[in-house]
Amino acid sequence: MAKFRDILNYYRPYRSFAIFSIAAASFFEIVDLLVPYTIGQILNVLSGQPIDKVVQGAIALVANLTDLPQNQFLSLAVLVGLVFLVTVVRAPIEIWSTWWFHWSIALRSRRDQAQNAIAKILTLPLEFYDENNPGRIAGRVARGLENHTWTYPEIAGQLIPKLFRVMGIFVIILVIEWRIGLLFLVSFLFILGFSLKGLKQIMDQERRLDKYMENTQSRTSEIVTNIKTVKAFATEISELARQKQRLEREFKIVIYRIHLGYIKLGTWARTITQFCVFAILGMTLAATLKGEITLGHFVMTLTVSSMAYAELEPINNLAEIFARRYASMLSFHEFIQQPDGIDAASLVMPSSPVATPNRFTGKLKFSNVTFGYDSKRPVLRNINLLIEPYQTVALVGRSGSGKSTLVKLLFRYFEPNQGQILIDGEDIRRLDVANYRRRLAIVHQEVDVFNGTLLDNLTYGNPAASFEQVQEACRIARLDEVIEQLPEGYYTIVGERGVRLSGGQRQRLGIARSLLVDPDVLIFDEATSSLDYESERSIQLAMRSILGTRTTIIIAHRLSTVREADKIVVLDRGEIVEVGSHAELLRREGIYRRLHSLQETGELLN
Repeated sequence: MAKFRDILNYYRPYRSFAIFSIAAASFFEIVDLLVPYTIGQILNVLSGQPIDKVVQGAIALVANLTDLPQNQFLSLAVLVGLVFLVTVVRAPIEIWSTWWFHWSIALRSRRDQAQNAIAKILTLPLEFYDENNPGRIAGRVARGLENHTWTYPEIAGQLIPKLFRVMGIFVIILVIEWRIGLLFLVSFLFILGFSLKGLKQIMDQERRLDKYMENTQSRTSEIVTNIKTVKAFATEISELARQKQRLEREFKIVIYRIHLGYIKLGTWARTITQFCVFAILGMTLAATLKGEITLGHFVMTLTVSSMAYAELEPINNLAEIFARRYASMLSFHEFIQQPDGIDAASLVMPSSPVATPNRFTGKLKFSNVTFGYDSKRPVLRNINLLIEPYQTVALVGRSGSGKSTLVKLLFRYFEPNQGQILIDGEDIRRLDVANYRRRLAIVHQEVDVFNGTLLDNLTYGNPAASFEQVQEACRIARLDEVIEQLPEGYYTIVGERGVRLSGGQRQRLGIARSLLVDPDVLIFDEATSSLDYESERSIQLAMRSILGTRTTIIIAHRLSTVREADKIVVLDRGEIVEVGSHAELLRREGIYRRLHSLQETGELLN
């Protein structure tokens, strides 16, 4: 659970700069109080009333240094010179010693934390993405980073220095007239405490609103991702109605709970503030009439107290802004605090060039493997399977029989609840996960394609591949005949998620991309299940040219794809029920023969 301390730690790497800039900003806020004080002293000089001993000492010092007579002209010159130093000379110094650092810290922290967020995205377990879609994740990260970036200059550059300014005003008033100072302190603390208590209640509503906004953005992202399905089923009206309902719920919380709460809070705070200003006026005027303070002190006390109470509104506004952003900032830290997956690869850049991962012969052994996403409901039960080097093994069975789960275990996306998986006799859990995965490659049913050129996507797993290697991989995958028809050849932009390529073309791209990493184990996961006959035939020919060159695992619903496999493994309800070649399994009266008969007669495979 994220806490306020996590928000502070966001800027921790730049703590020394933060302390300096906050101290500088607070110092200049306090120095700024010299202006009304000096004006009050000038008023005393002009009216012939006594000035403070500190000012008298400063004037006497200047007179001694300059041999000038200590008169009204010199007194005014010293006081005006002090105003010049506090205003004109201070202006450029303040900008560079405060706002430069405020925004530098905010922007540098944003860069650092954006890198942390990307690292977290790369190391989270797969099940996190099963529960959270890209829109929800991206929205949470974007809002958190944006609100942290804007909040720091406002809190460090305005809120904290303003509080120091108010403390300085209290000290000045206390020295001049302690009773007025105490009234000022009590009233200020009462107003500030009243405002903070109200803000705390509103912040709970802000957290609720943040969750609602996350859900709305999540659904919007899904609409964009699945826009073809939305249009195909003509559900635009229902989708709009659903989002309208969500937005209306957000609006009601914002307008009738949050915004109304801020308005009520502001009304009470402003009313009490103006009453306190009036009370200070009355007390100061009475003290002046009694001769307890000078006319200059009267003007100065009234001015600085008004300045202090005037700071209450911006302080409340800044606190309100922070309250509005607090929920999204905490949500960002809750995301960062998500535990990494057990399959997470190290993201630490090595100090020396990465050595080429050791090659494997491709011998795989599943020994008594049992696994379930819920440990009480196993998906795989007591799997024992030996795959020899360069052997082609097909995994077949009904949907939900555990074929793809077996491959996920092989890639170490999950770890078995029982048993072990060995490659060349070594438990894969003892291997460096990144180096291990570099020796594997997979072609999914839906090949992931990035927005960029075809060449960028082909060399994604092996950026160092030569152009000749790319051409050879494309020839084997039968992608070369597709590239010849593209307007820019290898440099054609394929669009987001490869929308400019057909399903068969994306499959061939996936095969060529896998070949370019020269894997020891190559997996085809339903690589032809969603293709038309012509595309399926092309992919089968590409796959056939690969068989025997490395250990190959084929997951398929269409049994025509696996006939040439050295070994066919039939799974049913998470268990291996049959093993053999295509011909051997057909001779048995088992599941494989029944599935084959269904496909031969054109019936759908369930």
